[in-house]
Amino acid sequence: MGFADALATGPLVLDGGLATQLEAGGADLSGELWSARLLRDDPAAIVAAHTAYLRAGADVLTTASYQATLPGFARAGIAAPEAAALLHRSVALARETARGRAWVAASAGPYGAMLADGSEYRGNYGLSVRELAAFHRPRLEILAEAAPDVLALETVPDAREAEALLTALDGLGVPAWLSFTVAGTRTRAGQPLAEAVALTAGVDAIVAVGVNCCDPADAAAAVPVARQASGGKPVVVYPNSGETWDATARAWTGDPLPPEIPPGAALVGGCCRVGPAAIEAVARAIGADRR
Repeated sequence: MGFADALATGPLVLDGGLATQLEAGGADLSGELWSARLLRDDPAAIVAAHTAYLRAGADVLTTASYQATLPGFARAGIAAPEAAALLHRSVALARETARGRAWVAASAGPYGAMLADGSEYRGNYGLSVRELAAFHRPRLEILAEAAPDVLALETVPDAREAEALLTALDGLGVPAWLSFTVAGTRTRAGQPLAEAVALTAGVDAIVAVGVNCCDPADAAAAVPVARQASGGKPVVVYPNSGETWDATARAWTGDPLPPEIPPGAALVGGCCRVGPAAIEAVARAIGADRR
């Protein structure tokens, strides 16, 4: 059974924030490579984080490749051959941890994640769709070579970048989900979510569409919008904890919200500040003992 078939068997539990768990384990993610640095410097820490989510009941483990790009690695002095090997390693580490008990999703974050300046929450990079597709294609090719079960095209802030990702995905032979980061009912770049999601209608390689890295209330509201605009595709939602990042104080404020299971979602998990305890609660709520 492939990943797309598994979506029809009932809701699948995604893991939570990988960086959240890595930091809880003492990892320093302050550099521009963020969690991707550990692919070279401390792969055991990544395995430990994956293991925590697997034990919590996750059906899907997401690789430590969100911020891993060839240009980003090059800026850190890592040449293309080693960068490709590290991208392959991200999938291998998740696969090694899963050992057939969970699916492996190869994460590909937006262009803004490579910039490491928060622009993934703004979009509008000033690049054309063609330029964005040329940026994304090499990394997606490398990740596809590593044979994940699905590609996670995630935290996409802009419909134009979604269009570029769909172009870059063409012919890779690996299914993908596409997940937007939103504020209310609009992408971070300001387009109506329904218009952005509609780009995926009729794209067979996209097996689920939805939102992540957003307020939990926005995630719940996005489910019917994403289902309708995509032509009935399964919906993926993995919001943040509900806390707010204070960029001036460089700290999270507010209290985390209890995890909720939005009705109609086929893939449910968490993003920033959502750890194994919250994923365990999600798993219990939707009966993740199916495995």
